[in-house]
Amino acid sequence: MKRIAFILVALCLWSCNTNDDNQFETVTVAVPVTMSKAEFRSSVVIQSPKPILNVGKIYAYQNYIFINEKFKGVHIIDNSDPLQPYKTAFVSIPGNEDISVKNDFLFADSAVDLVVFDISDFNAISEVNRLEEVFSTYDYQIPDEATEADFSTMNFNTDIIVGWTLVEQQREVHQSGDEVNFDSGSISTGDVGVGGSLARFQIVEDYLYTVGVNEMTVFDISNLSQPALVHTNYAGWNIETMFHADGYLYLGGSNGMFIHSIENPAFPQYVSEFTHWEGCDPVVVDGNYAYLTLRGGNDCGQEFSVLEVIDISNKFSPTLVDQHVLDNPYGLGFKGNSLFVCDGTSGVKVFDKTNPLNMQIVAAFPNVQAKDVIPLSDKLLMISDNALHQYEYDAENSIVLISTLILN
Repeated sequence: MKRIAFILVALCLWSCNTNDDNQFETVTVAVPVTMSKAEFRSSVVIQSPKPILNVGKIYAYQNYIFINEKFKGVHIIDNSDPLQPYKTAFVSIPGNEDISVKNDFLFADSAVDLVVFDISDFNAISEVNRLEEVFSTYDYQIPDEATEADFSTMNFNTDIIVGWTLVEQQREVHQSGDEVNFDSGSISTGDVGVGGSLARFQIVEDYLYTVGVNEMTVFDISNLSQPALVHTNYAGWNIETMFHADGYLYLGGSNGMFIHSIENPAFPQYVSEFTHWEGCDPVVVDGNYAYLTLRGGNDCGQEFSVLEVIDISNKFSPTLVDQHVLDNPYGLGFKGNSLFVCDGTSGVKVFDKTNPLNMQIVAAFPNVQAKDVIPLSDKLLMISDNALHQYEYDAENSIVLISTLILN
């Protein structure tokens, strides 16, 4: 009898487990690794030069070039001699993505904070101010491998996410949980530096403008060491980049370009938008035309990659006037009638934009997989995943490589 009873119980358990197998699945869950905000804010350190393992954005100021290490901080390169640039220091700024500089004061985001540095002496850089909790969102960097994120133990009031642990868990099929939401996780006068087309920070006279996800934040920097938050307002959907030209801010978002007037610099006003299919799109503006790239074949949301030319002579009604098929574009920039477009694995392409309605490729650099460019008055800076390239413009308005600095 006992043996029969054991068999019956075993059969019942086997039956139940079979049903469970039909109702549950294994999912990869991202669990945040956190740091207290107090510890996070005390972790800014000036360090000796080091390899750049995860190249971010590029910024030029005087004889120096700043290269962001994504979410880690800023590497400083002495470019006094463009033929032999060299790394001089690394400023560890956890959660950093963007910077901007005016009159020897550097402004940097650090997750939810804005940090101000005095860089008047590059041998003695110092943090002079920090505005806490001025950005409502920041990039959590949720791993691509994760199908869900578990924030159940996260205290957003006291902690900052600094990493993730991936764990395999059994979850009921179709069970609603803490699904990953990548969108919600992302966060002149005087001597002002120059950023690339992927920048989200812009300084215009006495104001610093920053954008992220769907917000624009405005700071009064008339007192450079004591910036003041003016206000934050809605900027558009999934904003990724910002460019300033002639009293307007042009915001590049995943589904279009948004134009804001800064006639009243403290309170930018929405003017119009140009919408397109979803794609990653930095934008630059020269005169009556805006040039933006759409990169497809990835998380940006669409298949095709193109360079778009938009007539913005009527700021209230921007109009698409031309398109050029590209392979895998990133940043872009211009000097005079030359438009430089970083086209991923296809290298850098140079367009003659003398006639914006009929642009032609006049040069190409297929061996340089640049992510962004900064055309300066006397030279062109290009940044890739592992190198900084510098070119000089010659008399025929073509460009000649003068140096390459390996970054990692």
